[in-house]
Amino acid sequence: MPVPMDAFDEVRPAVECLDLLTEPVAAAIRAWSGSVPVEELRFVDTDPAIADTALLVEHYGPWLLEQSANCVVVAGKRGGESTLAACVVLSHTRVDVNGVVRRQLGARKASFAPMDRAVGESGMEYGGITPVGLPAGWPLLVDAAVADTPYALIGSGSRRGKLIVPGKALAELPGATVLDGLGIA
Repeated sequence: MPVPMDAFDEVRPAVECLDLLTEPVAAAIRAWSGSVPVEELRFVDTDPAIADTALLVEHYGPWLLEQSANCVVVAGKRGGESTLAACVVLSHTRVDVNGVVRRQLGARKASFAPMDRAVGESGMEYGGITPVGLPAGWPLLVDAAVADTPYALIGSGSRRGKLIVPGKALAELPGATVLDGLGIA
């Protein structure tokens, strides 16, 4: 079975590409302390014009869809308070915002966060938001299927480039909670 690294001509350790990453992502990689060695986090330089998952898999091969994950920022609301959280699901699924996410956040209502707020508070570009380097205090909800994947192709913090990260490393990120059923068909 192919792995995401097989789709690209040049795959480098992300720690060697810090200048190509947004500051929050570069800072998280510099401070890496998980059980997965930082060298296992890889970077591939991709065209920003094909950053969206559908375009990326069309370009590199449909098999890559099964090994790609999306990071979606949601806002949970309760009593006039709004909490941002990030959700990571396999790209062929969608986030169960009104079920699993709402209950996990203890929110009365949950919805996708407005783009300007997600971008402004994460310090990352729309279409490239990644779970690596999220603001401290943000809950990070990771679908169990993502945590179980050997490698997931995810955003790099910008539309240029992607990270390839072991699922286990995503499950160990600060603030991460692994949940069954977060990603639904």
